[in-house]
Amino acid sequence: MTDLPRMKELLLEEITQRTEEGCATAGFAERAGGARDSAAAQALWDDLQALVPAAGWVEPSGLDEIRLVRPAGPRRMAPVISAEVLRDKTLGGWLGRIAGCQLGKPVEGWPHDRIAADLKAKGRYPLDDYLAPLTFALRDDDQDYTILGLHLLEKHGAGFTSGQVADAWLEMFPYHQVYTAERETYRNLIAGIRPPESAVPWNPYREWIGAQIRADGWGFCSPCRPEQAAAFGFRDAAVSHVKNGIYGEMFFAAAIAAAFASDSLDEVLDVALSEIPARSRFAAMVADCRGWAKSAPDFEAAWQLCAAKYGRYHWVHTLNNAAVVVLALLFGRKDFGKTISLAVSGGWDTDCNGATAGAVLGVMLGERAIPRRWTSVFNDRIQSALFGYGESRITALADRMVLAGAKVSGG
Repeated sequence: MTDLPRMKELLLEEITQRTEEGCATAGFAERAGGARDSAAAQALWDDLQALVPAAGWVEPSGLDEIRLVRPAGPRRMAPVISAEVLRDKTLGGWLGRIAGCQLGKPVEGWPHDRIAADLKAKGRYPLDDYLAPLTFALRDDDQDYTILGLHLLEKHGAGFTSGQVADAWLEMFPYHQVYTAERETYRNLIAGIRPPESAVPWNPYREWIGAQIRADGWGFCSPCRPEQAAAFGFRDAAVSHVKNGIYGEMFFAAAIAAAFASDSLDEVLDVALSEIPARSRFAAMVADCRGWAKSAPDFEAAWQLCAAKYGRYHWVHTLNNAAVVVLALLFGRKDFGKTISLAVSGGWDTDCNGATAGAVLGVMLGERAIPRRWTSVFNDRIQSALFGYGESRITALADRMVLAGAKVSGG
């Protein structure tokens, strides 16, 4: 890290990150602005790492420590699922993620108000259809990571490691096709810093959404096994994230796994919460969303409450975007189109949010219950930036995931 202007940018982001964790950071911004060389910037970074958060949240970043402070949960659910239903739900999850991603892709990064104003001006509000014509699923990192998860499972099985995840990034992802936390981690990996240490040096984005969007494959391969899904998600997330960045991936991996077993969104959320620390900011955010879903008359009113509390976070952060997903699931009331449309209409990281909401509900409903207008436009084709996966058949990926899941789950 030798570019002083870039180091100063990252320092300012790191000051925000440490403040959000509960550290006292007064005076650090002035110090960052006055740094005259890379040595001074590095010293300031080191001082920021030495800060200790005030007492309050309990947010460990190791799996054993996370499990010590998580609530009780089923860990494994045991409904009877036929091979036909398993395939239908797995394909539903893949298509749900892709549909939500493609719906949100044209407005990625837009705030809620801009999306609403633009759609109203075009006579398309509330959102209920794709914003651009599609004949296949365009490449997006929110989809690449699900394909990469499948690749890792097929190559390494249930014993895959964080190090193998990191190696796959270096071998299969172009550097400029990964972003924020992943790009800073990629740089650390090239410098020889291995997981989990790779998540921290000059990576102020380590609680942003990048790990959360990588959750799906671990849920798809772990039907009815939320603890396994969360553990797989942890191994993946620990390459590039800490604390709530990790919890986002664990939570949604567990939610997807639970959605194979339950048609109750409340039960799915309860199971997912049982895999992350009970006294984390992430768990508190989910509780807030569930409360707003009960007290607010509609999604818009709940979103306003959400924005008032979580809108201060960067538009690519885990917490505010996960809140939009939870609200969309609750207010969507198991209507697929409504759910992904709400997730996108909430703004911020719209393709990520649509994709995650679509994956959870796609598994719960199964492919046959998703209206064809949301899936037929892809013509069973998806593009990827991953080496060796330029274009794939969506159905083939789902079938391979079913086989991979049977191997890693011993069934």
